[in-house]
Amino acid sequence: MESRMNKEVMKFNSLWGGFRASRVILTANNLRVFENIGKGRTADDLASVLQTDPRATEILLDAVASLGLLRKSRGTYRLAPPAKRFLLPDSPWYQGDMLRHADTLWKNWSGLDEVVRTGRPNRAGTRDHDVFIKAMHNNAMMRARDVIRALDLRGVKKALDLGGGPGTYGIELAKKGISITLFDLPNTLEVAKDLIRRSGATGIAFRGGDFHIDDIGSGYDLALLSLVLHSHNRIENLALLNKVFNSLSSGGQIAIHEFKLNEDHASPVPGALFSVNMLVNTEEGRSYTPREMKDWLKRAGCGKTALKDLGDTVVVTGRKR
Repeated sequence: MESRMNKEVMKFNSLWGGFRASRVILTANNLRVFENIGKGRTADDLASVLQTDPRATEILLDAVASLGLLRKSRGTYRLAPPAKRFLLPDSPWYQGDMLRHADTLWKNWSGLDEVVRTGRPNRAGTRDHDVFIKAMHNNAMMRARDVIRALDLRGVKKALDLGGGPGTYGIELAKKGISITLFDLPNTLEVAKDLIRRSGATGIAFRGGDFHIDDIGSGYDLALLSLVLHSHNRIENLALLNKVFNSLSSGGQIAIHEFKLNEDHASPVPGALFSVNMLVNTEEGRSYTPREMKDWLKRAGCGKTALKDLGDTVVVTGRKR
């Protein structure tokens, strides 16, 4: 029977030692282990396919198996259900691009000591723009239906997906017969167009530019800002929401989707850690609380605001009076 001290030590060790499991998974994904394992391979066979060291490959595969992503039987490794669901490119829940983006974040986070000393971001990792946008699609695929279900879509005929990246949320709205304008940077829209074409969605128009300075259109019944505000400071966010408010039709609404952060700014864990991600990767971004977002909506001119809790994210809405 484990002593109380042993349990505390194990819990503490899991806090600081989590990087080891992350690194194993990121490396296996980088090397395309999951895509090349087929119906089952030995370590030597896979090492030959990947052109990796046989001993190192076996040790890596054993570690991946210990984490539950592979199954090992008589020296043969096969994909476990989570790997089939999340790490094969033909799966609708594929997360491989997100893991490649996480590998870039790994390099950036490794400079956290200096970031805290200086307050300046660290962009040591080389970010592939297309991989980043596809990673955002991986992430949004896990959330999009819940986010759209959280919205009041009565009377919504025309919507703006502002900073919509790959257009994942716009796709879900378009499926409901809503006319969508996807606004983002031109190089982002090029990736989005391919993803949207493959989704089969119709009724999505594209508008390229910088939403801080360029015209975003008008007459929208709904403006969705999903995981946009955390990249910017409070002043920029209020200015952006003022601009979005002015783009709405009478009675239109703004919907903000962001990571959950409680009023103490120190919980829950995902929201607090995501603030660190913004510290490392942006000049002035961070996570924000629902109270802060509601205040911005009211200052922009919205009347009644509402909040829906989606677990690790929230949807905050406000309507034009």
